[in-house]
Amino acid sequence: MASTAVSSHLTALQHKHAGLEARLREEMARPAPDTAMIQALKKQKLRLKEEIAGV
Repeated sequence: MASTAVSSHLTALQHKHAGLEARLREEMARPAPDTAMIQALKKQKLRLKEEIAGV
């Protein structure tokens, strides 16, 4: 049962990471991207990637 919870948590983290990646691509594609937003999204993505690696 514990492995199912870990798998579910990992899947949720991966979905969040993918969502951040999509938001990052959208922001970078804008004519005048918000650099502060891009930096914040990259930091969030990195934190999630580190958490995924630790699972």
